Amino acid sequence: MSGPESVAQTAPVDPLTAGKMRRVILVTYLIAAMDITWLFVQFSITPYLAKRLGFDTLWFGYLQTTVGIIQLLGGPIFGRFADLFRARAALALSCMASVVYFILLGLTNSALMLFIHKLPAIFMHALPGTQMVVADLSEPSQRADALAKLGLCFGIGMIAGSSLGGTLSTRYGDTFAAGVAACGSLFSLGLVLKFIPKHTKKQIAEDGADKKGGAGSVFNLGEIVRLMKFPGVAKTFTVKIVSGLPGGIFQVMFSIIAMNFFQLQAEQTGYLMAYFGVVQMVIQGGVIGRMTARYSESSLLLLSIGVTSMVGLAQALMSNVFQFCLIVVPMMFSLSMFNVITDSVLTKSVPASDTGTMLGLCASVQSLLRTIGPTIGGFLYENYGVPSFGFIQFSVNMLVFLYLLRNDIGRTEERRD
Repeated sequence: MSGPESVAQTAPVDPLTAGKMRRVILVTYLIAAMDITWLFVQFSITPYLAKRLGFDTLWFGYLQTTVGIIQLLGGPIFGRFADLFRARAALALSCMASVVYFILLGLTNSALMLFIHKLPAIFMHALPGTQMVVADLSEPSQRADALAKLGLCFGIGMIAGSSLGGTLSTRYGDTFAAGVAACGSLFSLGLVLKFIPKHTKKQIAEDGADKKGGAGSVFNLGEIVRLMKFPGVAKTFTVKIVSGLPGGIFQVMFSIIAMNFFQLQAEQTGYLMAYFGVVQMVIQGGVIGRMTARYSESSLLLLSIGVTSMVGLAQALMSNVFQFCLIVVPMMFSLSMFNVITDSVLTKSVPASDTGTMLGLCASVQSLLRTIGPTIGGFLYENYGVPSFGFIQFSVNMLVFLYLLRNDIGRTEERRD
């Protein structure tokens, strides 16, 4: 189609110059890095606070499950909210919820309060919110690389938050550490309101699917069902859940593993998490972007799941923290690659007006893993020990790998590009 009519169909909602777009993306990266920083400060506090309040492994699993359920419910709602009211409003809501969350954490002095302080997590989805901005401002062919660079911020936040959280909680106490995180979230809120434009969608798509996706209620479950009917979406989601579950169990139980299996103190655990961040920064910043430019998404998805399976076998055989540090490199590679590729495939499978909802659903996959992971993980840890996590991860991902060899997940999107 040509002429004035086609121009009208792709008219920008809020024109962004190249310079302004770069500034928005840079600020978005900063917001993501800060949010992950405060999140890992919390990770450095909660396990040791729970232990002081009398939590055993089983009850800590219940706490993690509670958080998973809360964020599982909030993820799709947050995504729909972002599609209807734009990414800036969604990010602002997330930052405000984080401020309340950390204030309540600082006031926690009982087991009940430790559960209550998790309630604001239903709106805490800053990472999906920043992914929405990046997805809105990037071309489909460059989306995997753009999301990978956003993952670099995750590594920075992991390093800063793990080191800062362990140090602050050890030297100044949990309340002070939580207060610092609350102030940081308040500063992030200011960045969102000042620098993120009201509209980040590049264009208003005029096709019927986009019109349908841009209307309705935040709580419209029919919209989620509609997205699942797009080609390849349900299948990719199934792979994302099944393949990610064993690794998710290990991740939610890692604080217990570090404390009991590796016998690490809070500050030492913080340094270990900072090491994770360094590895992830190198992988996200120097490896994944180059690989997505050279290889197909289906091939990289296969690679990530194959490596995940081998990582599980190595975890089953490890006996000390040094061996685990060696395993971390392929573990972070497979995890980062898997998340970037599946998120890229899924957002390219739906209209541009629905990318927020889709990213919210992607975040809910992680929340689902955190919901069922602690209960399963607590049972496995108490009855079969740490090696059981690795053997299950090896077996499940090997089966998924063999399944993918016989299917075309992701290739529909590649042919479309």
